[in-house]
Amino acid sequence: MADEIMHQDIVPLCAEDIEVQLRKKFAFLSGGRGKDGCPVITFPEYSTFSEIPENDFQNVLTYLTNIPSSQDAGIGFILVIDRRQDKWSSVQASVLRIATSFPGNLQLVLVLRPTGFLHRTLFDIAFKFHRDDYKMKLPIIMLSSLAELNSYIDRTQLTEDLGGTLDYCHNRWLTHRTAIESFARMVKQTAQTLRSFGAELAETELPNDVESTSCLLTAHTENKVKMKEDLRIAVEQGHDILHSIKKPVLENPEYKMNPDQVENQVTVERLLAQLDETSTAFDDFWSKHQQKLEQCLQLRHFELDFKEVKSDLETVFERLTHFTEMGNSCSHVEHILKELTNLEDKSQDVLEKARMLISTGDQFIQNNHYAVDSIFPKCSELQQHCDMISAQTNKIRALLNHSFELHSRLEKSMRWCDEGIYLLASQLVDKCQTQDGAESALQEIEKFLDTGGENKLKELNNLYKEYEAILSEELMEHIQKVFQKQESMEEMFKKRQVSLKKLAAKQTRPVQPVAPRPEVSLKSPCPSPGLQRDSEDPSSPDNHMIQRTNFRRAKSEMNEIHQTRGGSMMDDEENLAVLRKHVINELLETERAYVEELLCVLEGYAAEMDNPLMAHLISPGLQNKKDVLFGNMEEIYHFHNRIFLRELENYIEYPELVGRCFLERMEDFQIYEKYCQNKPRSESLWRHFSDSVFFQECQRKLDHKLSLDSYLLKPVQRITKYQLLLKEMLKYSKNCEGAEDLQEALTSILGILKAVNDSMHQIAITGYDGNMNELGKLLMQGSFNVWTDHKKGHSKVKDLARFKPMQRHLFLHEKAILFCKKREENGEGYEKAPSYSYKHSLNMTSVGITENVKGDAKKFEIWYNAREEVYIIQAPTPEVKATWVNAIRKVLTSQLQACRQASQHRILEHTHSLPLPASFNTSPSRNDGRNIRKQEERNSDFVSPDGCVTSVTSKYPEKGKDASSVLTWNRAKWVSTSYLLLAAQRRQGWSKASQSVDASEENDGWSSAEDPFNSSDAEEEGKGEKKLIPGKYTAVANYDKGDSEDLVLKSGDLVQLIHEGEDGLWYIKNLSTSREGWVPVNSLLALLGNSKSALSLNSSESVAGSSTLSSSSSYSESCTVSSTSVSDVKG
Repeated sequence: MADEIMHQDIVPLCAEDIEVQLRKKFAFLSGGRGKDGCPVITFPEYSTFSEIPENDFQNVLTYLTNIPSSQDAGIGFILVIDRRQDKWSSVQASVLRIATSFPGNLQLVLVLRPTGFLHRTLFDIAFKFHRDDYKMKLPIIMLSSLAELNSYIDRTQLTEDLGGTLDYCHNRWLTHRTAIESFARMVKQTAQTLRSFGAELAETELPNDVESTSCLLTAHTENKVKMKEDLRIAVEQGHDILHSIKKPVLENPEYKMNPDQVENQVTVERLLAQLDETSTAFDDFWSKHQQKLEQCLQLRHFELDFKEVKSDLETVFERLTHFTEMGNSCSHVEHILKELTNLEDKSQDVLEKARMLISTGDQFIQNNHYAVDSIFPKCSELQQHCDMISAQTNKIRALLNHSFELHSRLEKSMRWCDEGIYLLASQLVDKCQTQDGAESALQEIEKFLDTGGENKLKELNNLYKEYEAILSEELMEHIQKVFQKQESMEEMFKKRQVSLKKLAAKQTRPVQPVAPRPEVSLKSPCPSPGLQRDSEDPSSPDNHMIQRTNFRRAKSEMNEIHQTRGGSMMDDEENLAVLRKHVINELLETERAYVEELLCVLEGYAAEMDNPLMAHLISPGLQNKKDVLFGNMEEIYHFHNRIFLRELENYIEYPELVGRCFLERMEDFQIYEKYCQNKPRSESLWRHFSDSVFFQECQRKLDHKLSLDSYLLKPVQRITKYQLLLKEMLKYSKNCEGAEDLQEALTSILGILKAVNDSMHQIAITGYDGNMNELGKLLMQGSFNVWTDHKKGHSKVKDLARFKPMQRHLFLHEKAILFCKKREENGEGYEKAPSYSYKHSLNMTSVGITENVKGDAKKFEIWYNAREEVYIIQAPTPEVKATWVNAIRKVLTSQLQACRQASQHRILEHTHSLPLPASFNTSPSRNDGRNIRKQEERNSDFVSPDGCVTSVTSKYPEKGKDASSVLTWNRAKWVSTSYLLLAAQRRQGWSKASQSVDASEENDGWSSAEDPFNSSDAEEEGKGEKKLIPGKYTAVANYDKGDSEDLVLKSGDLVQLIHEGEDGLWYIKNLSTSREGWVPVNSLLALLGNSKSALSLNSSESVAGSSTLSSSSSYSESCTVSSTSVSDVKG
C-alpha cells in the first residue's frame, strides 16, 4: 500500500482534502470484514443523505474504496445500508444512488429496511415492483433486523450501532488516516529530495583552489545536515503515528485490532523501514562524497604547500649556488663556512617542511587518495630537491674544508718563513764574528730547519694536483708566492749557513812583527797632516810603503764592514716587511671580526625587535626605539662589509700602501660622528631596560657571554683602534713608498677622533639661542681659568677679577668663541657626562690676542673691541696654551688675508692712476698665496730647540715703553698691512736671534729697531759671507758621495753640526738616521742652503709674522686702511 501511495501517477484523494465530507459520516469504513474477508462499508442513517452533493458523495466513495489493499478490494465490498428510521422514498433514492455511483466491486448489499409497519409494508411492495430499476450486479438483501444482519456478517465485524462489538471511533480513524497520508507524503518527498541532492552531488565538479573547495564542502555539509534533520523529523513523526495506532493494544493487551488498523500499522512500519533504507543509502553516498571533497581539499592544500615549499627549496639551492668563493685565507674560509652553517640552519625549517609534506603525501597514497597520480610525482620532486640541497651543501662544505686545509698549510708555511726571518734578524752580526757565536748561530739554524718537514710546502705540482678542485688563478698565484717566499727564505738560510761556516772555520791570524806605525782613522782614509807624528818623516820610502799597506788594509776592512752593514740593512728590511705583514693581518682579522659582530647585533637584536613572535617580550618603553638604541649601526655595517673590508683585502700584499685605502674613504668615516653623538641616548635607554626579558632571550639565542651594551660600544672602540694600527704600520714603513699616505691617514683619523670628541661636548651646550651651524666648524674645546678685565667695569670689580678666576669651558669656532660654564651631572655612564651652560660669545672679527702674560707661561689674553674687554686665559699646560694660540692665530690670519685682499682691491680702484712697483703686486697668483700661507704657518708653528712653542711678541706696547715704540706702533697702524708684509718680505738676509719666552715677556711690544722700514743695517750684514756655527739645521738637498759612504743625507733630514775640524771639514750627525761623519764645508753650505739653525730665526720672517699678527689682532682696524692713499703710506 505504501508503494502504491508513493508511486501513483494520478494523485489520489487524501483525507486532508475531503476532511469536511468525511466528517459528515454518511459513509465510513469501519474495518470490519465479511466471512470471505470482504471489506465492509457502512452507510448509517443520514437524514440529509439526498442533499449531499454528487461530487462530495463520489469523492468519499472513491476514497473509501481505495483504502483497503488491492487484494481485499478485488474480492469486493459489502455495503451495509442502515435505513431503519427512514422512509421508503428515501431508501429507494439512497439505494439507487449508491448502486449507480459506487466505484468499486460489490460483493453484497445489505439494507436494513424501515422498522415501522406501514413503511415496511410499503417498502416490500415497492421493492417487488421496482427491483429491476436498481440494476444492481448483485442482489440486494433486505434485512428486517440486526439478527438477520449477523447471519451475513459476524458481530465482531460490526460496529456497536449495528449490534456488533467492533471498536470504531470515526474521529480517531480520520486522524490516523490524515497522519498516515501526511507521513507517506513526507517520506515520498524526502526520498525525492535525497535523490535530487545525491544527483547534484554526483554531478558537482571539484574546484581547483583551496578556498572554493572549502566553501563547497561547507555548503554540501550544511545541506546534508538539513537533509538528515528532515529525515529525523519524518522518522519521529512515523513513530508517533505508529504509537498512536498501537495505543489501544498498549493500554489493553487483550484488545484486538481490526484488519484496517493492522493495515495502518503495517503501512506505517513499511514507511519507517523505507525511510531507514533511504537514510542508510544516503549516509553511504554522503560518506563517499564527503571523503572525496575532503580529499580534494587535502589535495588543494598539498598543492599549495608544494608550490611554497618548492619555491623555498629553489631559493635555498640558488643561495647555495652563490657559494662559489673558496676564500683567500683561513679566517675568510671560516667566515664562509659560518655563512654556510647559518644558511643551513635557516634552511632546516624549509627542509623539515618538505619532509613533512612528503610524509603527508605518502599518507594520502596509503589512504587510497583519488589523486595518487598527482601526489606521487610531487613527493618525488620534493625529495629530489631535498637530496640536491643536502648534496650541494655537503659538496660546498667539503670544498671549503679542503680550502681551509690548503690555506692552513699556506699560512703555516708563511709563519714558518716569518719565524725563520725573525731568527735571522735576531742573530746579531757582532755576536756571530766569533767562532763560538758562529757555531751557536749554525745550531740555531739547523734546529729551525729540522722543523721544516711539517711546516714547509713540498712539490708544487703535487700540491696543485691534490687541491685541483678548489684552485683558481688567484689561489695558484698565492701558492706560487708562498712557495717563492719559502724558497727565498731557504736561500737566505743557505747563504747565512755558508757565511757562518766560514766564520766558524776561520783561524786566528798570526801576529807578525812589524815596525810601529801611526793609527789610521777609518772615518778618514786620507788623514790631514796635523794628525801625523812629528818623529816620522812623511817623505821616507818605508813610511810611504807602510802608509800604502795600512790604507789598503783599512779600505779592505771598510769594504767588509760596509758589506756586513748592507747585509744587516737587508735583514732589517725583511724584518720590517714581516712586521708590516703582521700589522695588516691584524687589521684584516679584526676588521672581519668587527663586521661579524655588527651583523650579529643587527640580526640577533635589532631585527628581533621587529619580529612579531618576540613582540610580547619587548617592554612598552622599548617600542619604536630601535633607532635610538642602535643609532646608525646598520649604516656603519654596510660601509665596512660592502666597501671598506673588501678594499682593505686588496692591500694584503702591499701593507705599506694601506694608508691610501683610509684616505680614499676618509669622508665615509664621518658616519661615526653621528653614532657617537647618539651614544648617550642609547646608553640611557639600555640602562633603563637592561633587565628586559627580550634582551636576555636574544642573548641566550646568540650564546653571547657579554650583554648588548658591550657590543654597542664596538664602533667607538673600532674607530679608536685604527689610529693605533696606523701608528704601528707607520713605524715599520718610514722608508717605504706609502709612508706619506700613512702619516696623512693617521692625521686624518686623529682629526676625526678629535671632531667626534669635540662634537660630543658641543651637543651638551645648553642655553645658546642661535644656530651653532652658523658659527662655522668647531676647531677646539677645553676648560680654562678665566679672569676678566673690562674698561667700563668698576675698579673694584676689575681688582677682584684679577684674583678670582672663573672656570670656563671655551669652544673655538671659525667665527666665534663661546664661553660656557661646565656643570657636572649626577648619574651613571653617559648621564654623568657634563653639560655646558652658555654664558657669552665673542665674534672673531673683533677679537685680538696677546700670546704672553707676565708671570705665567700658561696664560694668554683674548681681547675684544680694542681691549674694551680683556679675558686672561690660563691653560692647564704650556702645550695646551700653545695649541690654542696657534689655532686662534690661524683663524685671525685667514680673516686678515680675506680682508687684505678686499682692501688691496679697493686701493687699486682708488689709485689706479698710480701703479705700484712690481714687488708690491696686490694680486698674487694662487701659488704665491699658497707660499705666503705656508710661510705664515711655518712662522706660527715654529718650535724651539727645547720643544716649547716660541710665540711671536705682542703688538701692543705696555705702559712704560719708550716713545719710539709707541711711535712705531702708531705708524704701523697707518700702514697697509699688505704693503707692510710685502715690504718686510723684500728685506732678505736680516737676521736676529729669536727671543725666548721670558724675553718676549720683558719686551711685549714693538721697538723702533724692529721697524722693518728702519732695518737698513740688517741688509748690509746679510751681504757678508755666511758663517756656519754648531747647531741643528734642515737639509735642503741630498748628499750621498765622497769619502763618507756611511753618511747619507736626504732633503728634509734634521742635521746637527757638532764641531768644525781642520782642512774645511765639519763633523755632523744625521738626527733622522743617527749616523755620523765628516763633510766638507763647501758641500755642507750647498747642502744646508739658506736654512737657519734652530737657535736662530730670520728677522724678516719674524717681522712678517709680527706684522701679520698685528693686523690679525686689530682686524677691524686693518680693514679701514682701504681708504688710505699711497702718499700716506709712503710718508
